[in-house]
Amino acid sequence: MLTRYAGMLLVLAITLFPAVPALAAADTQAAPSVRSASKSTADHASFKILQQEFKSGPEVTRACLTCHTEAAKQVLRSKHWTWEFLNPTTQQRLGKKHVINNFCTAVPSNYAFCTACHVGYGWKDQNFDFGAQENVDCLVCHDTTGSYRKLPGLAGHPNYQDMEFPPKSGRIVKAPDLGKVARAVGKTSRDTCGACHFYGGGGDAVKHGDLDSSLEQPGKYLDVHMAKDGLNFTCGTCHLTSGHDVPGSRYAVTVAQSDTARMHMRGRQEGNPATCESCHGDKPHQHRQADRLNSHARKLACQTCHIPEFARAKPTKMMWDWSTVGRMDKDGKPYKLKDSSGYESYDSRKGHFAYESNVIPKYVWFNGEINYTLRETKLDPSQVIQINRFEGSPDDGRSKVWPIKRFVGKQPYDIGNNQLVVFHTWGPDDSALWTNFNWDKAIEFGMREIGAEYSGQFAFVSTEMSWPITHMVAPKEDALACKQCHTAPGRLDQVPGLYIPGRHGHALLDTLGWSFAGLALLGVIAHGAGRIVTSRRKEEQ
Repeated sequence: MLTRYAGMLLVLAITLFPAVPALAAADTQAAPSVRSASKSTADHASFKILQQEFKSGPEVTRACLTCHTEAAKQVLRSKHWTWEFLNPTTQQRLGKKHVINNFCTAVPSNYAFCTACHVGYGWKDQNFDFGAQENVDCLVCHDTTGSYRKLPGLAGHPNYQDMEFPPKSGRIVKAPDLGKVARAVGKTSRDTCGACHFYGGGGDAVKHGDLDSSLEQPGKYLDVHMAKDGLNFTCGTCHLTSGHDVPGSRYAVTVAQSDTARMHMRGRQEGNPATCESCHGDKPHQHRQADRLNSHARKLACQTCHIPEFARAKPTKMMWDWSTVGRMDKDGKPYKLKDSSGYESYDSRKGHFAYESNVIPKYVWFNGEINYTLRETKLDPSQVIQINRFEGSPDDGRSKVWPIKRFVGKQPYDIGNNQLVVFHTWGPDDSALWTNFNWDKAIEFGMREIGAEYSGQFAFVSTEMSWPITHMVAPKEDALACKQCHTAPGRLDQVPGLYIPGRHGHALLDTLGWSFAGLALLGVIAHGAGRIVTSRRKEEQ
């Protein structure tokens, strides 16, 4: 299992590079290698070009490319490499180079730290060569040894020498044996993908709420698909990759697709394989109440019922207030505080936090379109700024009710221009916020780095950001029960445009209704009794 630190963010969930023709075996009776049990058609431990010591990651990549001639070219076209995404619907240019969030806020001016989770080597500033194939990091996604890691601050490189990390901690991180790692490459795994996705936002379970290190070896109670004692899916099972293009994007979510788009059927290419429908179809229920539940599925996302809570194994961060950065203890030194569960509640470098466990999601109508507040977007600072807005309505014919994590925070904005700002967070220089706790210098540096106008005045604005919940699918026995929506108060009370029997009512009308029903019943009984009495009298006559 990999040991990881804060700052490790996004690694692509790609499948194994195309198989390489195996070298001819000189002795078919030779003892099997340690990888002989693998289903791969190539034993990288037998490749002559890998029988050497490597001094850097790019050296390993150049060796890989002698056989995998097209692999780096494919990666260079992927959003995991460019960190850019052009939304085809909104035409917004998104990705980590453009979107400001309310966690660590922005990558620009903090490249060397943030690109610990880039799938490449050397992205330390805006001059990074995105066309250099040797800069692609093959090992970060295909390591099977658990010894390969990239530390924040090294611009995407692993540490080539033993080093103390975190600084002044006394902990020594051993340099990986690059040759050993290269000779043992294999398919991606929950560990390799999770090395960044589980740690997004600065730590384990911080950002998403439905992705954290508990998914490395989860039980069935936590995730029925990835359960180590169940289906044992890897990330690539659903994010079925072709040519290093990983399907599934939080910038353009596929809310629903028809039963005909079954991506896991051989020969079918349409649709998104990273959806529930790609395996289960649009009529997923088969038991005696199937028709009723399948009718629910026309308006409710599968996740709404089958992920009743998120952060079920580890608490997730739900609030980040940057406005309190810089407070010192009685000795004038930075300090940290923890809550009753042992999680950080304050850090002089980062401000205040709040963590929660077993969080009930918020629910919204969602049609897959997400509009972002970008750095250049004009704000109304008197309002809570929605970093991203999930579009949808009960009437557009495309939306479903979807569970989300809603994260709230406070972050700086430019008073003169009414725009969010990029600030310099990390670094040894005097302009880094974590070094000097000086907001003016940090913002001036960040805005200058991206070539943006800054008025010289800032304040803090309240923000919120939404994250779709789609992992940690619970066993069917733990799905939402009818009464959790069909009684008041119900799970979906705040969702407009829904009529839910059992949830809507009025005390006076209910009383009158039951009264009339009671009177009607008494009338029926009285009428029946009268008929009986009348018939007996006739018989007596």
